[in-house]
Amino acid sequence: MVSENLLSSSKRSPTTPNFCNSFTTRIFSDVAGDITIVVDGESFLLHKFPLVSRSGKIRKMVADAKDSNISKLELCNLPGGPHTFELAMKFCYGMNFEITTANVADLRCAAEYLEMTEDYREENLIARTETYLNEFVVQSLERSVEVLATCEQLPPIAEEVGIPNRCIEAIAINACKEQLVSGLSHLDCNSESTELKSSCLEWWVEDLSVLRIDYYQRVICAMGSVGVRLDSIVASLMHYAQISLKGVGKSQIWNPARMKSSPNMEENDQSIILETLVGLMPTDKSSSIPLNFLFGMLRMAIMLDAAIACRLELERRIAFRLEMVSLDDLLIPSVRSGDSLFDVDTVHRILLNFLQRVEEEENEDCGYESEGIGSPGHGSLLKVGRLIDSYLAETAPDPFLSLQKFTAIVEILPDYARVIDDGLYRAIDIYLKAHPLLSEHECKKLCKLIDCQKLSQEACNHAAQNDRLPVQMTVQVLYSEQLRLKNALSGSSGDGFLSQRISSGIPSAAMSPRDNYASLRRENRELKLEISRMRVRLSELEKEQMYMKQGMIDKSGNGKTFFTSLSKGIGRIGIFSGPGGGRHQKSGRKPRGPEGKTGRSRRYSMS
Repeated sequence: MVSENLLSSSKRSPTTPNFCNSFTTRIFSDVAGDITIVVDGESFLLHKFPLVSRSGKIRKMVADAKDSNISKLELCNLPGGPHTFELAMKFCYGMNFEITTANVADLRCAAEYLEMTEDYREENLIARTETYLNEFVVQSLERSVEVLATCEQLPPIAEEVGIPNRCIEAIAINACKEQLVSGLSHLDCNSESTELKSSCLEWWVEDLSVLRIDYYQRVICAMGSVGVRLDSIVASLMHYAQISLKGVGKSQIWNPARMKSSPNMEENDQSIILETLVGLMPTDKSSSIPLNFLFGMLRMAIMLDAAIACRLELERRIAFRLEMVSLDDLLIPSVRSGDSLFDVDTVHRILLNFLQRVEEEENEDCGYESEGIGSPGHGSLLKVGRLIDSYLAETAPDPFLSLQKFTAIVEILPDYARVIDDGLYRAIDIYLKAHPLLSEHECKKLCKLIDCQKLSQEACNHAAQNDRLPVQMTVQVLYSEQLRLKNALSGSSGDGFLSQRISSGIPSAAMSPRDNYASLRRENRELKLEISRMRVRLSELEKEQMYMKQGMIDKSGNGKTFFTSLSKGIGRIGIFSGPGGGRHQKSGRKPRGPEGKTGRSRRYSMS
């Protein structure tokens, strides 16, 4: 520690103008100084002998001066400024002061600048600071972070003497040691290991958040190279983003005025931070980055107008686990003026990435058993299909959502991604209601995306009475209902369709083995989808059977359902009437009517 009576300072009074321009510091007030050193406008009245005995730079400046009685020198761009120079001069005079993590980097750089090496005096300032760095700083992760943070304000000489590199390496190694200690503690006590691991992880993650982004990037890269756990790195990335990107988007969502002005300095800095953090995310598939964090970063990337590569990388990572995404995550606000309320283009690109990933996984599979019923690939696709239908229904009321963007989302999913089209029908119906100015041609084009044979009974009932649908769509719904009822009463239940699917899946001798395999996979997928549809149909038929029985019991006819009256009405049209047009039930099937006899075939009349 410094003795206060050894240092006396004569400063201008606060009332004197330009107080901060210069002041004279006098060391050893009982001995007159013979040289004045000016550092960044501040003057120090000193003595030549103690300075030239330890500082090679000052010795050369005095020797090179034309006037042998030079009394004033100026040091430009000295690292650490006047405060660090004052500590260096105290060292030259043999005065006591404390080297700390807050000043060691400044002192080391200033000593390098002043050439205070062992050539001029043993145990000079360079050697003293090096000893402190090697024996005290690099042995501790916390102290290494503190010293590295002080290097942010230093000139490039700090890199030349290697202070940042040594601190970064020390941080990575000490973090790895902490990881090993945590692992040993986990073996010793299972009950307390989780708490110990969490607390150990928390303190150094918080410490790293004080670093500038370029130093932080180097630290994370060093941690990855020495084997620090990926979950620890992800936790650090999330905490750093939370601290450094705080406040992004508070005044930027749905703000057209923002798009007209160029981004300010703060937004540029935040954009650089965000792009750097995305680039630091682990590429290992085993690392699980929370989806809410990825979507938060994507929203901020859109608001800050980050680089395209950064946004595409976030979209790719989200698409890799799209089946686990919630609807709220996909509702990304649009920041473009005059555009739709939600960023549909981003969701479209995410969906494209997901389908590409599914296709790549299918091509990588080597066995047929991977495409069995309940395979992960097909299950994920069905989940995404339901998610996208919900997304379409949520965004359909937006009056600014164009038909082109809406249909692009619908068409991108393959047919086998939906077991039933009820969700798609609901979304299209909402869109038609919210956009009454659509032309008849546009309505027809939109409704063609619905497969009437994949609508449930409830959806068909609604569609048959929906005035917003084109006439052709209503006719298709009625025709599908008539066909479904005919198949149900005749007991076929789509067996002809299945037979046709199976027969079409026979490999051709003219096809290559790869094409044969692809064809079989495609047919297998379609068969699984048809089985799922038949299960839905079976459930609907069971419900309809109950309604039909209730209608036959009710003599007054008031209990007839809409489906019963609709079926009879269509039956009068006679679409399937004519010679040989009916189907006979097998003798083992129990007749539905009260007049039927068991074991005897009969024709069902629908009129």
